[in-house]
Amino acid sequence: MPITPATAEHSAPNTAAETIMLELVDEDGTTIGTAEKLSAHQAPGRLHRAFSVFLFDEHGRLLIQRRALGKYHSPGVWSNTCCGHPYPGEAPFAAAARRTFEELGVSPSLLAEAGTVRYNHPDPASGLVEQEFNHLFVGMVQSPLRPDGTEVEETAFVTHAELMSRHEKDPFSAWFLTVLDAARPAIRELTGPGAGW
Repeated sequence: MPITPATAEHSAPNTAAETIMLELVDEDGTTIGTAEKLSAHQAPGRLHRAFSVFLFDEHGRLLIQRRALGKYHSPGVWSNTCCGHPYPGEAPFAAAARRTFEELGVSPSLLAEAGTVRYNHPDPASGLVEQEFNHLFVGMVQSPLRPDGTEVEETAFVTHAELMSRHEKDPFSAWFLTVLDAARPAIRELTGPGAGW
């Protein structure tokens, strides 16, 4: 698994969700067009490119975030470190580093590709649908967090046991377990067998 230092130098202006364009893809992940973000998530959903990031501290604890209450999609639920969508033509790795910095105010000290996963997850609360071809990334964070309050309600570093306990009692994003399970081989390689992932 190649591990590369990650930076987030290219930050895009903050625009309304419905005017952000996403890459539409086919079942193999090949780009076939673009669509506005909101329209791509309206039922039944259009398959588009996305990414999910899992960052760990030096103790093998996963950084999770609770999404801001003001977000139009899945507000107030816990999810992985960061997730989002590349801009059309933007490499998923660059988008993952960029968005992690925008949401959490930190650049991963290490970030590595961890495969892809395709899923279809409706959100019962909003009626929106996550129809995504998701690029997975795992890495480490070693700097203090500076979360953007418009994106992130709160954060926590959790062990695997703490995560499972929290997942039983707190609401999590519909896609969380799907992306976590798909990323587990790379997570275990990063954190080692003693971390329990």
